[in-house]
Amino acid sequence: SFNAFVSIHVHYFNMSAENKSQNDDSALSSPSKTSFPKSRIKILLMEKISQKAVDLFVNEGYTVETANIYTPEQLAEVLPTVHMIGVRSKTKLTSDLLTKYAKKLLCVGCFCIGTDQTDLSVAASLGIPVFNSPFANTRSVAELMISNIIALSRKLGDQNKWMHAGQWKKTAAGCYEVRGKTLGIVGYGHVGSQLSVLAEAMGLRVLFYDVLPKMALGNAVAANSLQQVLKTADFVSLHVPYTKSTHMMIDEAQILMMKKGSYILNAARGKCVNIEMVAKYLKNGYLAGAYFDVYPKEPTNDTLPLCNCPNTILSPHIGGSTLEAQSAIGVDVASKIVSFINEGATIASVNFPEVSLEPNSNVHRVLHVHRNVPGVLRKINGILGDFNVVSQVLKTTPEIGYLLVEVEANAKFSSDVKKKMSELPETIRTRVLYSPGTL
Repeated sequence: SFNAFVSIHVHYFNMSAENKSQNDDSALSSPSKTSFPKSRIKILLMEKISQKAVDLFVNEGYTVETANIYTPEQLAEVLPTVHMIGVRSKTKLTSDLLTKYAKKLLCVGCFCIGTDQTDLSVAASLGIPVFNSPFANTRSVAELMISNIIALSRKLGDQNKWMHAGQWKKTAAGCYEVRGKTLGIVGYGHVGSQLSVLAEAMGLRVLFYDVLPKMALGNAVAANSLQQVLKTADFVSLHVPYTKSTHMMIDEAQILMMKKGSYILNAARGKCVNIEMVAKYLKNGYLAGAYFDVYPKEPTNDTLPLCNCPNTILSPHIGGSTLEAQSAIGVDVASKIVSFINEGATIASVNFPEVSLEPNSNVHRVLHVHRNVPGVLRKINGILGDFNVVSQVLKTTPEIGYLLVEVEANAKFSSDVKKKMSELPETIRTRVLYSPGTL
């Protein structure tokens, strides 16, 4: 039950040699025995997450296990014992898995940009913040896109295939320099804006569209609409998240808005583009070429509609697959997770109110996740009425509230206080940190 979970995992204290030698029951029952050992906090890292992340967690004293790919059934078996799981794009944390099996899960780390492999709203409703790394692989993706813009303009994909087949097809027909051409960037976030800078260095003109106002870098120009980008650009490159509004945002109608002989590139999310329509217009010559790194269903096979289309380059979702990017992502996400476990900080969480307080060795810090309804703060303050509150920070979303309360370190601050807060009908989760962030 959740009550059993919080009674074990809410305290992180100084682990002296004496404390480590105590059995679990004595360490938990005596107020003078400080901590649930960090070594029993279990971290599971999936899909070959960077060794930098493993090292960071090990240095914190956590127990780290690694695995490549689990089936949903295998995940259901291991998830009940895990306090933090790190995933990339292949591991799906569905509503069913989180609701039924994530009983000890404190948080989730998405060691990538995208978070659509995790049911964010369900995780939030269970008091589980999710962290990702929205910019650490930016350079790797931008470089990949520039390389494929040039490759498409010179038909390098087809030329490479022909050479491997022993066919010498030297030609200048349909091959161009990229200098002076227009690159249309859809989504001017971290990747889109970095691509903009690299493209201008190659002599491309840049026109971009974003649903939010963005400052143009260099000589890039903001378009008034997606349609303007599609009608103007020689190359259209997508860099948007997957949402209801971006689902199939490039379909037959949008392809027909594009210039005849233009190119499309997608390293965003597979379901943003109707690949059947792209294949149709590649085969009939309306589109001059395409590069895809993401697909509606991954992994793919030889039934993929884009297979064997002319001047079409395909890669298996490798946008951020460089050693530099994976190292940076590992450190970025792991650092956020350590801050949450040790301090309760949720800065940069994608599904949670963002709250933090400085490390403090002189307080007990209460972390309280609750349904966002009136009166919760009054009830909590009533429970803490016998203690001197040092600081208090509350932030909410329409569904949940996340409260950090610090009280002066007090030997009388017992498990009864946590129990009373956990028993509030609005409570989702309660943790208590002693000397948060300093041990």
